[in-house]
Amino acid sequence: MEATAAEDLNRSAGANIYRLHHMRRTTMSLELPTPIARYFTADLDPNPQAMADCFSDNATVRDENHVHTGRDEIRQWKADYSKKFTATSTPIATERERGRIVVTCHVEGDFPGSPIDLRYFFRLEGDKIGELEITL
Repeated sequence: MEATAAEDLNRSAGANIYRLHHMRRTTMSLELPTPIARYFTADLDPNPQAMADCFSDNATVRDENHVHTGRDEIRQWKADYSKKFTATSTPIATERERGRIVVTCHVEGDFPGSPIDLRYFFRLEGDKIGELEITL
């Protein structure tokens, strides 16, 4: 995905339509719950606070065999990752599995193994993310 891609979030029936416009003029639309759409928007923001604000106070993130608990640790997780690598996550599919919303993303960047498809398992708490697990 090009670094200059723009995204557009539109309200639709209590959820957001996540549209990613590629340089090639193609559009992919997925219906994502608002907190998850906010997460992918914040993922593009260089300010790690934008990412932390997507989560509940006691949320957990599991990524690369580490657990980050609470907004402060989640903010630091985003800051640390952003210092090491640049990456763009493009949601390509969504499903429900065991009470969680699973978003499959194509992830490209300057990290080892790029590009790769990852699965993001979200558990929501109202209008915030309560749990996120990122796996192959």
